[in-house]
Amino acid sequence: MKVLLTNDDGFFADGLQALYQVFCHHHDVTVVAPDRERSAASHGITLQSPLRCRRVVLGDKVKGYAVNGLPADCIKLGLNELLNSKPDIVISGINPGANVGVNINYSGTVAAAKEAALYGIPAIAVSILRGDDPPFAGTAHFIKMLATKVTAEGLEVGTFLNVNFPNLPFDRILGVKLSRQGIGLFPEYFEKRLDPRKQVYYWQGCDASPTNQDSDVDNTVVHQGFISITPIKCDMTDYQGLKYLKNWGIENGFKHLVYQSD
Repeated sequence: MKVLLTNDDGFFADGLQALYQVFCHHHDVTVVAPDRERSAASHGITLQSPLRCRRVVLGDKVKGYAVNGLPADCIKLGLNELLNSKPDIVISGINPGANVGVNINYSGTVAAAKEAALYGIPAIAVSILRGDDPPFAGTAHFIKMLATKVTAEGLEVGTFLNVNFPNLPFDRILGVKLSRQGIGLFPEYFEKRLDPRKQVYYWQGCDASPTNQDSDVDNTVVHQGFISITPIKCDMTDYQGLKYLKNWGIENGFKHLVYQSD
C-alpha cells in the first residue's frame, strides 16, 4: 500500500510515530503533518499566509514533511504537491483523546481524514480515550489490519471511518462494534478568571461524556471497552429535511415575492 499519514498533534507526536513504525516496513509511507500541535483546528485551511514545509528524517529514511499549517492543509499540500502519486489510503492519528459525538466537528484529526475523502481517497481517523500510557502500538497494528481491509473492500466515495479505542491493554478490550455518531452535547463550562492586570478572561472546559447516550452510539461503545468504528459521510445534506422544505412552496413562491417587491 501507498500510505499517507497525518495528525493534528504534530509531526513528532507518539501516536503518529507508532503508526509509522508499524506501516513503514512493508508499505510505502509518507508523513505530511503539522509542525506543531493543531488540536481542535477543525476543517480550517490557511489562506492568509504562505504554507511552508521542511523534510524530516525518520530513522534512516527521509519520508516526511512538517508543515506550518493545519491538518487539512497537510492533506491538500501532500496530494497536490508533495506526493508523486495518489496514496491508496490516508490515516490520521493516533490522537490521544477520543473524537466521538459532536466533537468530530472540532477535530483536526477527523478533518484530515474528511479532506482525503473529499478527494476520493479512503481514509481512517484514529483516536484513543484520554488517559495514562495509551496503547499506541497495539492500536497501530489494529489500524494496519483495518487499512488492509479498507483498501481491499473499498469505501463509498466521500465516506471515511472514524475509529476510537478505549484506553485499555489490548487483552482487556472487549471487541469491535460498528456505531453511529452521537449528537448529544458534552456538558461545557467556562471558568472566569482574572489575569495579573485584573482583566477578565475565560478558560473553556467540558465533562468527559454526555448523558443519556444509546448503546449503539460511538461514545458509549468506546467507554464500554469496545473499539468503535463509525462511517462518516462528507455529504451533510439532510435529505429528509430537503423533502420537508419542498412542501413549503418556497421555490414556487419566489417569483410572486419578487413581483411584490417591485
